[in-house]
This record gives sequence, C-alpha cells and structure tokens, in this order.
Amino acid sequence: MDPKRSRSAPLVQPIYQSTTFVLDDESYADLLENDGLDAVWYTRVRNPTVDATGAEIARLEGADAAVMTSSGMGAISTLMLTLCRAGDRVVAARELYGDSYELFARYLPRLGVEVDFVAAAELDQWQETLERAPVRVVYAEALSNPQLVLADIPGLAALAHASGAVLAIDNTFASPRLLQPLSLGADVVVHSATKFLNGHSDVVAGVIAGSSALVKECRRSIMTFGSCLDPHAAYLVLRSLKTFGVRIDRQMASAAAIARWLEESPEVVRVIHPTLDSYAGADVARRLLPPGEGGGIVSFVVAGGDERAARLMRALELPTEATSLGGVETLISAPFNSSHYLMAAEERAAIGIEPGMLRLSVGLEEPSELLADLGRALAKTATAAARH
Repeated sequence: MDPKRSRSAPLVQPIYQSTTFVLDDESYADLLENDGLDAVWYTRVRNPTVDATGAEIARLEGADAAVMTSSGMGAISTLMLTLCRAGDRVVAARELYGDSYELFARYLPRLGVEVDFVAAAELDQWQETLERAPVRVVYAEALSNPQLVLADIPGLAALAHASGAVLAIDNTFASPRLLQPLSLGADVVVHSATKFLNGHSDVVAGVIAGSSALVKECRRSIMTFGSCLDPHAAYLVLRSLKTFGVRIDRQMASAAAIARWLEESPEVVRVIHPTLDSYAGADVARRLLPPGEGGGIVSFVVAGGDERAARLMRALELPTEATSLGGVETLISAPFNSSHYLMAAEERAAIGIEPGMLRLSVGLEEPSELLADLGRALAKTATAAARH
C-alpha cells in the first residue's frame, strides 16, 4: 500500500456539490490579499472537484495550470476578454469554428479590438499581417473545424513572439493525445472539453491551460463573468479522462482507415485527413504529428452538393446526424446547417467549406460496420440522385 495514501482516501474524486465553503482565517487572508483566488470559499471561484479536473487536463497538455469553464466558447471568450483591451489588435486564422469566428468578427470589434483574419496555413500571410501593426494575440485552431487545416504551431509561435504577441491555440480537434501546442511554442491552449476530453456526449465544458500567471488572470475573469463549471460536470469530465488515451487511440485508428476507404469511393469528391498523402498540409503533419495519426475527425465532400450531403446523413444507420463531436458514438454533420450555419454560403466558401462537405466524428464502433454503412448510404443516395 502506498504510504502516502490514507486507508480512507477515496479512489474516485468526490463531487463537492457545494456552493459555498466555511470562511476561516486563511480564506479571509486570501480575500484581502489575493482577491480570493487561491482559497476554496465559493464555487464560482474555486471548487475541489473542478480544480482536480483542471489539474488533470493541465498534466495532459504539459501546462503549469488549467481552469475549467462552462463551455468551450466560455473558455475562448474568457481568454480573449482577459487578454484584450480596447485598441488592441488580434490576428486570427480565418478557418475557425463558426461561433469562434462570430466572436472575433462581430463581438470583439464592438469592444474596440481590431481583428484581422489570415489563411491558417499561409505563414507568409501571417508574417505580413503581423508586421503591419502591433498585435496582442495570435489565434488559431490546431486542427480547424471542419477543414482540418493543421496549424504550423512552431512557425506561428516564432512569428507571434517576434511581434510580442501571445499565441493562443484551440486544441479541441487534435486533443493533447495527438498534439501538445504548449510544447511547440504556444502560450495558452483552450478546449471545448465537451468533445474528446469528455467523450461521452453528456457534458458541456471548456478549459484554459497555460502558465500559472495567465490561468490566474483567467480565473479572476471567470469570477466576474460567471463562466465557471458546475462540480458535477467537472466530475464527469474527470471520469472520462481515465479512458481518454484508450478512446482516442481507437478513434484515430478508425478515422484513418475510414479516410483511406472514402478516398477510393467514386461518390466522394475529396477527403481531408492528416494521414492521407493527398492532405494539403502533409509536410506540416509529418513534422508535428506521430506517424499514421491524424485525429478522430474525417471531413469529406460528396458529389451532389449540400442537398446530397443532407440525404446521405439521413440514409446512414450507425452514425447519428448531430452536432458536437469526440464522443464514443459516431456523429455526422454538415457545416452548412450546423457548425457554420450563421455564415452565408459565400463566407463558407471563402474559408474552404465546399458544398457537399460532411464532418464525420468517428466513435468506438467496429470500423468494418461503419464502412459498410457508409457504402450503403453512398450507393442509396447515388441511386436517388440518378432518378432526379
């Protein structure tokens, strides 16, 4: 028996489902000297269950610390509002999740923050844009949603730091199993923990991971904004992290096999996955990703446009047509009516979302069964397309 562990110590992290905690001398001292950011006295600020979950994600990301939020967008908006002031400038990848794009394109400018968008994979564009004027934050997704553009994080880090900017990376799609942005030069990482980190489609959560100083600043913002995570939700994320590596390894292996199979289908116009030789960022993938691994998402474009894509989703039996991703069950969605529905067709086209694009989040089902189902649905919708 480990002498450091008490015989009565719980094996599973308890849920501290308490709003408030006893104020003692230590708590009062922390309130007076540190804004109450270190002591456990009110769950909107700190909670033992929530803190334990953040600590585990910090370990996975190789971060000094991490703080949980009520959603992935809660993490992103909290981070940006913590870092930016009126008059600041942000340079962001144009290939972003739809609501992230809305935050950068619509809401930050209302607060006096200038935002420039550049193509994620074009380092020359990043450099040119960064050199134009001072920059506070450089922001990109490690793997973009849903185009799966792989950010050259070391290249972005060099450019950002030369400009005196903070490099923030959304690592939701890649997950720390595939990529650890902090080890590649990023300053801070955000996640929708709803996705691969939780992986069971039963929690909405987010996380900010980075240096202790920056995380403490974000914790102060959460205290005011109220974007804290509920203890029970934190407990469920922590439960899921126990199987994180096993789940992600299975999902990544299945996704790579499905991507190869889809690429051989005459009904599929284009397949996007970092393990494919046809992947546009193959050189970056070879440098940054483990051989043969590219994440658990496959994006592909079917012949026939969005109308065919919609019919294909309905023809499938195993994958469920639903938003979100990263769960143990396979989900499929079309960006035009889910993740990027707020964008006009022209805006989607400008960031590489083609008509007929589908996003497949591969779960834990048998790959052979998923392939058989995809084959049936492609054949069924092809027949229907021919009749029309």
